[in-house]
Amino acid sequence: MLDLSRLNPEQLAAVKHTEGPLLVLAGAGSGKTGVITYRIAHLILNKKVPPDQILAVTFTNKAAKEMKERVEHLVGRKNCKGIVLSTFHSLGLRVLKRDIECLGYKKNFSIYSTADQVGLVRQIVREVNSSSKKYDAEQIIFRISGAKNKLIPPDRFTPNPTDEVEMMAALVYPRYQSALKAYNAIDFDDIIMLTAELLQHHPKVLQHWQDRFSYIMVDEYQDTNSSQYLLVSSLAAGCGNLCVVGDDDQSIYGWRGADVGNILDFEKDFKGCRTIKLEQNYRSTGNILDAANSVISNNKVRKAKKLWTATGTGPLIDLCIVQDDEEEATSVVERIQLERFKKDTPYSDFAILYRTNSQSRAFEEQLRFEDIPYVLVGGTQFFERKEVKDTISYLRVIANPMDEVALLRIINFPKRGIGDHTVIRINQWSLENEVPLFEALGRVGEIEGVTDVIRDKVLAFHDLLIDASERFHGEGSIAEKGKDLFERLGIESEIYRTIDDQKAARRKVENVEQVINSMAAYEERVPAATLSGFMEKVSLMDEDRFSGKDKKEHGKDAVTLMSLHSSKGLEFPFVFLVGMEDEILPHKRSIYEDDSIDEERRLCYVGITRARQQLVMTRTLFRKKYGKLQERVPSRFLDEIPPAVLNVIQSGVVKETSEEEAEKNAEGFFAKMRAMMG
Repeated sequence: MLDLSRLNPEQLAAVKHTEGPLLVLAGAGSGKTGVITYRIAHLILNKKVPPDQILAVTFTNKAAKEMKERVEHLVGRKNCKGIVLSTFHSLGLRVLKRDIECLGYKKNFSIYSTADQVGLVRQIVREVNSSSKKYDAEQIIFRISGAKNKLIPPDRFTPNPTDEVEMMAALVYPRYQSALKAYNAIDFDDIIMLTAELLQHHPKVLQHWQDRFSYIMVDEYQDTNSSQYLLVSSLAAGCGNLCVVGDDDQSIYGWRGADVGNILDFEKDFKGCRTIKLEQNYRSTGNILDAANSVISNNKVRKAKKLWTATGTGPLIDLCIVQDDEEEATSVVERIQLERFKKDTPYSDFAILYRTNSQSRAFEEQLRFEDIPYVLVGGTQFFERKEVKDTISYLRVIANPMDEVALLRIINFPKRGIGDHTVIRINQWSLENEVPLFEALGRVGEIEGVTDVIRDKVLAFHDLLIDASERFHGEGSIAEKGKDLFERLGIESEIYRTIDDQKAARRKVENVEQVINSMAAYEERVPAATLSGFMEKVSLMDEDRFSGKDKKEHGKDAVTLMSLHSSKGLEFPFVFLVGMEDEILPHKRSIYEDDSIDEERRLCYVGITRARQQLVMTRTLFRKKYGKLQERVPSRFLDEIPPAVLNVIQSGVVKETSEEEAEKNAEGFFAKMRAMMG
């Protein structure tokens, strides 16, 4: 018999309720994975269910592997033989490999990679595109993927007439799908869509798989989309024993097709459903949970639940109000150093969470400045992002016209009609005549085969760089000069022109903006700031990367930087939730465009509940935009946190909100910190 004494009453009820539909609303840190694994073990050991009749589905291979290992630990590897613990796509492939011939494919089908998809879509776009307009193949694939996740076939795909990419996707989709079938190939989204089609339209196939599984469990149910919902509900219609585990309060992937309605409507969709709430939290302190509960309760459409803990209230949540984004980064890094000094805390205990990846720049710079190891999760290091490298290349050439690698990168960015053949001809002439490439641009009239039109474009580019160089060597702010240069180049317009996905374009524009902010921050640190000095600082960052310094940080003792979306499912003893301002969290898009901030509030909730022992929130009074300070508005989510759990720290002055803490008459936070560090 399996020992279930370690489970709390609600967990035990979820494990023992094996017959009929069951909804387990598992709050953050409530031990949901343990419930699923104990439930599987209970079925095998206590109820003597054959393992091959059990199906458990989750979203990632890592989660499926962890689940399998935990089940094996409980029941022994021998007793696990035949059980299916898989991702949705692994389950879909299992069905397709047996029955895809019913859909007119051969069993030895191929699965197209992203590169394969891009190549095929580009070929089809060339065939159907009668205009000279260029389309981003990846954005077309994204639109087709969205349709497939909603089980919308090509003949029912209705594009938004104001969205040019969707209009093109509507032309490409049927040809793309026909081509895949002709090549006996499917793409990643087809794995679920075709599986759902098989189960929906081929009764014998459906009957086989319904007979195969008597007990079905789904983890992270709040993240399922339409096709995954149909797949699960079709299989479960046979046995009726469907258990789904999830938390609507942590549904943060609506932008990629997840439908929170699947978990909200589960009790309506599956009659006779029992609902069990897991509200005891084993991760965070009482004050952290009070903040999380208070924030998320403002979402009106949700399953009511309230997290609690038996481990005590813990320290207050620090809300640090600083002057600007540079002081924000400095204060966070100083706090990390203080905690290290006080308790010898490993760097891996600290996580810095932010809403958008562009926010990482100031923290990356400050961590490097203090020689603190860090690892960036789910993103590219700031100075390695394409749009950043493009803009930095202009500054490199202006600081050093002999930097031919940077010069070649920008010669036709933004597009100015200087094609590859012209660049090759100029480069060849410079080599033959032993003339630097930059000088060759100014002498393009001497090069044979360059037309007058192209010559004028090359000379205009050369003159622009000379003029920019003269401006940068004059007096005045280098950040202001950089902003002026990027505006004259029209880099922002170029990004919006060449990237059809406006959300992706906006992120890239924000990163260009951060280059200017980085220059402005450098000027504040270095009184006699020069462009050459700034470029030396950037080059030193590259030197760290090429020397392999970053490699030792991965998987070892390093501070973690990540977006809130990437942080779901993780936890850290010490969490910094930064940028608590309107237009950041909640994001300005949700305020001005989407007319809903429910998912943004869930993101905030996820961020708060990543913290185990200490949570520090930060907000700025001003934040740089293109190097200029702009006044900021506090995040509306801060007003939703009980004042009693907050310890407000502003510009070195502690404003205690707790009467008990007020009596301590604590000295200024930063003054105390610096004193302790000598």
